[in-house]
Amino acid sequence: MITVNNLTLQFGKRVLFDEANVFFAPGNCYGVIGANGAGKSTFLKILAGEKDPNKGDVSIEAGKRMAVLKQDHFAFDEVRVIDTVLMGHQKLWDLMKAKDEIYAKPDFSEADGIKASELEAEFVEMDGWNAEPEAAMLLSGIGIKESEHEKLMKDLNGNQKVRVLLAQALFGDPDILILDEPTNDLDIETVTWLEDFLLDFKNTVIVVSHDRHFLDTVCTHTVDIDFGKINMFTGNYTFWYESSQLALKQKLAQNKKAEDKRKEMQLFIDRFSANASKSRQATSRRKMLEKLNIEEIKPSSRKYPGIIFGQEREAGDQILSVKNLSYSQDGVVLFKDVEFTINKGDKITILSKDSLATNAFYQILNNELSPDTGTVEFGQTITTAYLPNENEKYFSDDPMSLMDWLRQFSTNKDEQYIRGFLGKMLFSGEEVHKMSNVLSGGEKVRCMISRMMLAQANLLMIDEPTNHLDLESITAFNNSLINYPGTVIFTSHDHHFTQTVANRIIEITPNGMIDQLKSLDEYLKDSKIKTTRKELYTEG
Repeated sequence: MITVNNLTLQFGKRVLFDEANVFFAPGNCYGVIGANGAGKSTFLKILAGEKDPNKGDVSIEAGKRMAVLKQDHFAFDEVRVIDTVLMGHQKLWDLMKAKDEIYAKPDFSEADGIKASELEAEFVEMDGWNAEPEAAMLLSGIGIKESEHEKLMKDLNGNQKVRVLLAQALFGDPDILILDEPTNDLDIETVTWLEDFLLDFKNTVIVVSHDRHFLDTVCTHTVDIDFGKINMFTGNYTFWYESSQLALKQKLAQNKKAEDKRKEMQLFIDRFSANASKSRQATSRRKMLEKLNIEEIKPSSRKYPGIIFGQEREAGDQILSVKNLSYSQDGVVLFKDVEFTINKGDKITILSKDSLATNAFYQILNNELSPDTGTVEFGQTITTAYLPNENEKYFSDDPMSLMDWLRQFSTNKDEQYIRGFLGKMLFSGEEVHKMSNVLSGGEKVRCMISRMMLAQANLLMIDEPTNHLDLESITAFNNSLINYPGTVIFTSHDHHFTQTVANRIIEITPNGMIDQLKSLDEYLKDSKIKTTRKELYTEG
């Protein structure tokens, strides 16, 4: 379907890919992974024909249609929402416009009639009469209400635009589907909808995502960009991660006999094959694993940050009490009647279908916003650390080195002490003198995590921690919260992150709240909770 031949791309002395060769077959879903800056998005742009390599080429089977998730959220501002989706199938859209232009002619001729009949025949052959209903169904499935379908794109908010562009890419059953971070800004339910859509999708999918649950659910293969090479492995992200970690362990144990290493790796593959039986793709995945060459599995060059949250003092029994909390923005109620008490050791995820609601909730807890009603009361022994969704204000003052930036949040000003916290977040050597005004989004989040670790707090408040982080940092962050002995309140759209950390779910809505001692999967599968949630989001 897609063949990549001798692909080479470099910027100056930095080589992203060096004579890479890879083939993408029909019917498979390929998850592209790699550290930040490895070239994942660039690789997708080359596949889509949006960027040229220095050397090599990409060939696509003749007659196959490719759809790409657009990244420009303003490109369709003057277009109706439903039309934006239809434009995802360019040939069909051009045909529809050509038909409309002929029928709109004031001097409709016999030749126009012949042309119109030809276009109508082609339109029927392309199943054009079902195009608009299909587009509407996609929009509804991805969380865009029917009342929004006739609006112009410019009248939607950023979150809604992302969803419409995703529906555009999915529309019309493309032969090749290229998706760069498709789960960004989607709530967990919509991500589940997308997972189900892709599981039923029969053609080729190539996707970059930082959502491990998503990659594990939909991917049959993992494409790893590492060492300047592009290597393909059978299996999903978790299989690649665990096998690469095992390979690294074996590499470090150089005195181990080759046969012992092989046996250990084979036992791992057998165990993973057994676990795969629970997957919706179990049969095909087991067959792939049976064909896997053990020698193909190599350790990764990735570096994992050392995220360790400790408590300077243990919390008392009084943690946090929230009473009758409500908040509105621009006349729209984001949440109301929020009332709960946190117990020692709780790890609570705050859910809402509207990210504005969760953002405002954390800002109220941290005294950055005033609620319409209600009170927030922390226990006397509580010390807090906060990771906000938006961190620009922490970097907006005069530029300073990372060393000086972090030092301002510490009572211990010793250079080695500060350098240690930066080093844990992979800022080593001269990087600690990097200026704060030139940091990428991911680097800023890593700085904010260093700041959190410094605080040694017994209550962590974390709003969308996985934004801008690579898979390695997300994995380290995830494990740190599992091991953290204190109390955590957090919001994340990362299913695996939430499922493995949270022991309690609180959902805030415009018409009240739900509070359950359940894991995320238990919460989402509970039929009574489903009914309650639907009522809370549709009241009034």
